[in-house]
Amino acid sequence: MVKTLDRYFISLFFKKLLILSVIFFSLSFTLTIFEEITFFSESTSAFYLPFMLAIFNAPTTLLEIFPFVILIAAQLFFMDLIKTKENELIKINNLNNFYLIKLLTICSFLFGVIIITIYYPISSKLKFIYSDIKNIYSEDGKYLKHINDNGIWIKDEIENQIYIINGSEKKDPFLENVFISKFDNNFDLKENIFAKKVDITYDKWIIENPIIFKNNRQIQLENTLILNTHFNIDKINSAFRNLNSFNLLQLIDIKKENMLLGYSSQDIDLHFLKILSLPIYFAILVIISSIIMLNIKKNKPYIFHVLLGISLSVIIYYINNIFSVFGLTNKIPIYLSVFFPIIFLSIISIIGLIRINEK
Repeated sequence: MVKTLDRYFISLFFKKLLILSVIFFSLSFTLTIFEEITFFSESTSAFYLPFMLAIFNAPTTLLEIFPFVILIAAQLFFMDLIKTKENELIKINNLNNFYLIKLLTICSFLFGVIIITIYYPISSKLKFIYSDIKNIYSEDGKYLKHINDNGIWIKDEIENQIYIINGSEKKDPFLENVFISKFDNNFDLKENIFAKKVDITYDKWIIENPIIFKNNRQIQLENTLILNTHFNIDKINSAFRNLNSFNLLQLIDIKKENMLLGYSSQDIDLHFLKILSLPIYFAILVIISSIIMLNIKKNKPYIFHVLLGISLSVIIYYINNIFSVFGLTNKIPIYLSVFFPIIFLSIISIIGLIRINEK
């Protein structure tokens, strides 16, 4: 009988999880499709391309809201049990509330493992294809960005002039040991510029004490030189840090490359740890949701439960974001920025579990 109950409760939980996943996927697709249609409105692309890109992008969006899907799914699970009085089956079979929580916790943990091993590699590949296609049709498609062992390479077009820019190291907000080659539209070399440090905070780059090579002459400027570009530190970081388009193995390789080039890998570490901690995070959220549902009076309206779940999701979301910002700004270590919210939620879960079987 217990095994029969296990199968029934597991299937009911995953049914709720599947329904919510489809709903949120549809919402993500709907919100994205309008943006993609606007993006392609002035291009000659195929009519189906915006819809295809919206589908490619939706899995990544869904990945970010999976924790809240898990939490709400657990709420709907308990609402069904209470409504149909199937929770009485637990007492009839001499089981307790902890049995049900343990079952859902294991299910959510395994679901997290599936997300890491199967779903995330697929969503990252789709995100990579999405970004690649968008770059082709983007107005900035003629501006190329690349990173290798020789540093950052950028091709930019400014006022009918072509610039090939190479920087050996990027230490925000500066690009160091920068060599800029300026060509005309026929790719005839006009001049070269070298600088030990360039401020790339804004689109107008500030080149400090540049050395200009032109007409077989070398000119050392004592003041700064302003270069209008299509790039700034945020655009460059986003170009090389679209982390959702890389799987876990690729993230490890990128971190190794950054270490060789002397670039910071804090955002990679943060993203990597967040993905790896998803099973634990899912399990804790299910425990918290279960404790709340088992402690709420049965005569409360359903809308109360739904609003409570949404409010709790928003609070947890902002807590995670705040600690992520703390980690990226070196206020706290990256590992602590990921695991402190998990530890905090775990403590709340333990306190709630102490008396859960008294309900």
